[in-house]
Amino acid sequence: MFSRTTFLPRILQIALSFMAVCFLCLNVATPAQAQEKRLAYVVSDVRIPFWDIMKRGIEHRAARLGYKVDVYSADNDAKREIEVIAKAIKDKVDGLVISPTNSSAAVTILRLAKTAKIPVVIADIGTDSGDYVSYIASDNFEGAYQLGKVLVKALQSRHWDKGSVGIIGIPQKRANGKARTAGFMKALEETGVKGGDLRQQVDFSYKETYDFTRELIAANPELRALWLQGSDRYQGALDAIADAGKKGQILLICFDAEPEFLEMITKGILAGAGMQQPFLMGEEAVIAMDAHLKGKPVLQKQLLPVLPVSTENIKELMPVIRRNVLGINVK
Repeated sequence: MFSRTTFLPRILQIALSFMAVCFLCLNVATPAQAQEKRLAYVVSDVRIPFWDIMKRGIEHRAARLGYKVDVYSADNDAKREIEVIAKAIKDKVDGLVISPTNSSAAVTILRLAKTAKIPVVIADIGTDSGDYVSYIASDNFEGAYQLGKVLVKALQSRHWDKGSVGIIGIPQKRANGKARTAGFMKALEETGVKGGDLRQQVDFSYKETYDFTRELIAANPELRALWLQGSDRYQGALDAIADAGKKGQILLICFDAEPEFLEMITKGILAGAGMQQPFLMGEEAVIAMDAHLKGKPVLQKQLLPVLPVSTENIKELMPVIRRNVLGINVK
């Protein structure tokens, strides 16, 4: 038994030990908190559906792998792009996923991230130079080539293959823009279909698309098809074709996809679409970053197929389109 003089110090020792344990419990992170890492997604313009779908793919896979994601949109403004990159770096994120405004802007982003020792995965667009973990992109050349073949077949079936094709392109400073144009032109050249003029998008607005379409129609009397290298301003092109009195005389084919394209292609309103898989691309970007952060080897370049969708194959491809292209009903 303890005497009165030894019992009190013993109680104090127990009390102090208990308080120490409580202090540690309050200040040591739980396993989930300790493992949580932060990624930032810096995107050229999240208002464009393609980028919004990719954002959702990034968030979906990040949540499954235990990452928190901060999303920053540059709103297609180079100055704002640098500002949001600076914020992401200041916040000391564990990794950056970027879809830059153009390939030359990516060089500056990569330089800033390297200085801050933050790894970068590029999701589409590409870069002119710089160090990065992985470049996840669509196979723009092959996808545009296959889409060109879809259009040529549609023109030949109408005996319109002696006419010309106009292009409303994304900026050709982008690596993906150059690849799309090269692949598409290869398909036309192989079959003798003439490529018309090319107009490059700047603000990606309805008015810009409408005006470019009217310009191409006016400058090319033999115009039989128009290729829009994006998707969200398709209505501007359709309206311009109708207002020029050319409805039913000029085919429209697009790159990327909108939900309404599923019905429009089926009904023949669109000749087809080269559908990238932005939801899947976003997922793959996070998977690559996660592997790198865990010290695993990562392929520096990964090209995902572009789906050349037409009335002939849309039914067969529907499950893939709904998940990987449009991000619909993803579990």
